[in-house]
Amino acid sequence: MKRGASLRLLSDLSDFSCAAQFRELLARDAAIRLRCSADGRHLLLLSGPGAPAPQLLVAARGSGAGLERAWPEARAAPLDAIFLSWPARPALALVWESGLVELWGTDLGPAWRRLHTTELCPHGAARVAAAAAPRGRLVWCEERPDGAGGHRVCVRTLEPGGETGVRLGRTHVLLHHCPPFRLLASRKDVFLGPTASAWPGAAHILLTWNPSKGKVMVTAPRLGLSYSKSLNPKQGDTWDFRTLLRGFPGLLYPGEPLAVHTWAPTPQGLLLLDSRGTIILVQAHGGTRTVGALQEASIGLESTAALGAFNGTLACVLGSTLELLDMSTGRLLERKVLSTDRVHLLEPPALAMKDGEELETRRGLRLLSALGLFHVGWEAPQSFELPSATDLVFEEACGYYQRRSLRGAQLTPEELRHNSMFQAPQALASILQGHLSPSALLTILRVELRDYQGLEQLKAQLVAGEEEEAVWTELAHQEVARLLRTELTGEQLAQLNTVFQALPSAAWGATLRALQLQPDGNGRLSSQAPTDVWKKVLGATAAIKEAPSGILPAFELLCQCLYRLEPQWLPSFVELAQQQGGPGWGAGGPGLPLYRRALAVLGEEGTRPEALEIELLLGSRRPKAVLQAVGQLVQKEQWEQALEAGLALGPSSPLLRSEIFKLLLAEFARHRQLDAHLPLLCCLCPPELTPDELLLLLRAHLPDEGAPPTPFPEPGAEPPLTLGLLRTLLEQTAAEGRPSGPVLSLYEDILWDLRTPPPTPPRGPVTTLQAAEQPALEAWAPLGQGPCVTDTGSHL
Repeated sequence: MKRGASLRLLSDLSDFSCAAQFRELLARDAAIRLRCSADGRHLLLLSGPGAPAPQLLVAARGSGAGLERAWPEARAAPLDAIFLSWPARPALALVWESGLVELWGTDLGPAWRRLHTTELCPHGAARVAAAAAPRGRLVWCEERPDGAGGHRVCVRTLEPGGETGVRLGRTHVLLHHCPPFRLLASRKDVFLGPTASAWPGAAHILLTWNPSKGKVMVTAPRLGLSYSKSLNPKQGDTWDFRTLLRGFPGLLYPGEPLAVHTWAPTPQGLLLLDSRGTIILVQAHGGTRTVGALQEASIGLESTAALGAFNGTLACVLGSTLELLDMSTGRLLERKVLSTDRVHLLEPPALAMKDGEELETRRGLRLLSALGLFHVGWEAPQSFELPSATDLVFEEACGYYQRRSLRGAQLTPEELRHNSMFQAPQALASILQGHLSPSALLTILRVELRDYQGLEQLKAQLVAGEEEEAVWTELAHQEVARLLRTELTGEQLAQLNTVFQALPSAAWGATLRALQLQPDGNGRLSSQAPTDVWKKVLGATAAIKEAPSGILPAFELLCQCLYRLEPQWLPSFVELAQQQGGPGWGAGGPGLPLYRRALAVLGEEGTRPEALEIELLLGSRRPKAVLQAVGQLVQKEQWEQALEAGLALGPSSPLLRSEIFKLLLAEFARHRQLDAHLPLLCCLCPPELTPDELLLLLRAHLPDEGAPPTPFPEPGAEPPLTLGLLRTLLEQTAAEGRPSGPVLSLYEDILWDLRTPPPTPPRGPVTTLQAAEQPALEAWAPLGQGPCVTDTGSHL
């Protein structure tokens, strides 16, 4: 039966952010630059210089936030905007001709923010001519200053780390002394094509660099020549372009320049459309072949064209015409006339754009215009049927029993259907066929089987070598989600550790989905995940005894991954886990508290990042941990942070606040570094503390004075504690208003007698008292030191 091409509407763009501006930009400018993220949730539009604002628009599908940027001057606009392969969240690179690069991301929330800014050309005189981003790398071609040797091609890797969670690694030079190149990237390769200003002897040469294999393929499509060389930046490989070409026989033979109208990187290779309408495929291994020719006789420079490939079919949009050709024979399969000529072709997303999206939508291309987002693919014949769920049950059971059987004969699904020895697949098949009453088990089994079918298709794509990185990411997402639905015993826990070790970013992205983590307005994390998921994450410490050595429990595994990728969110994650924990889960059970389990992931005591350790200790809200953190802040002389840590406890922890106050009061007595923070120390003072108790506490920590006190300190010596400094604290410790009852403190009259002191008596002449006028005196002298003076008056 003949297949028919279908054009199915996926979205009218109303579910994208900034939908009105999005449609307007698509309808206004046919030469607009369009990018799509790997998950298909974000679309990027970049207008050329001089276009009205906004010149950059990132539209997000669903609940995600958009991004709008505008630059008044054409010189200030970026050269290119590129999505980066960052599995945990979308990331965007803005590249300017000057070499400035801004990395933007959505962090843990939906809003976009600038993550990192750097310079690709730190020496200033170079100018970026082109840029591309394959597999978490940023590749660019820069024009060197006059006399420095033409152009060169460099690469920097996108690495996790730093306060923002992402950064660019150091620069590696791939090619130097080379002509200017046009850079295009697929999900596996980087293609370096000649530009209009290419050298005459190199205008017919195309280079293909595979970063994962560390190989560069040099191809002359018109001459039918291709050569391979090692080019691995990790091993320090770099090539002088002239030396590279001289090593290949026949490559420098004058060939016809590549007059390319449209370039399109695909998983199969690079598609080239020349001005004559001929389409050529340059494959990654260097092979070149003509795919076919368009019905149009010639293509003008002003014509717009787009190329794409799916399931052995070549799609070409030329103006308002869509042509579908068989890639193996070049035969025209179908031709459709579209209602607009402002059309862009997008590759299918590497991941489903939303949960439950049919896998069939990822088997074709997507066509985007101001009218909406469409799916281009082939309709299945009427007689074509997908395998039923019961067939999948018997096929899977057949393979399972065959691997464990000692029989030499091959086991078949038909034998399982009629052999009463294998009852489990028959019972499962009967449930799926509806022979038994519907139950919750039926729904669960159907979900598992659908996941298994999708997993098998992903494995097939991986074996075929298509979209390796995206498939690995999707496999990690599915495996983590599956494991979190099971009981995390020793075997499952070992599998979870393996996934996190092999693909940490993708595994953490899957964890974000499973725990439904979102930041709130106060910089904290919140979660809407059900209690059962948190119970499995926090309460798997007993399962570690069943697992091999070196296997971490789920909570420790998540903390370790978060510490490596985004350490600034680790304290908030541990605090959230403490709020979610229940009795016996690991948060409120008899085992180690969660903050100590998180600290163990950071390393041995003394080797941990001190700032992160202090945050974890303070966030635990445990008295010993908080006192330990305050003690570390005191040792580092971070007085304000220590005081704020005590004030953050609130009135619900009076004893802990009192201990922190006594600790800081001892420092206040020893030196004068806390004088500037005296108002905060007064706020921390316990309300029940009396002035005499305060003075006794101070007296215990005052430094010993070897010499009698002097009115002024010695030069360079620490000033002593004075009563003027203590007055605020003494007033703080007294009661509000002078009490009417008996005096409870020896110093209370001094503190609260705010009246004017009595006047000084007049100073008159001093009269000398005579001995006769003096009353009876009693003079004394120490025993044995002179005569004793007795009463000189009369005695009765």
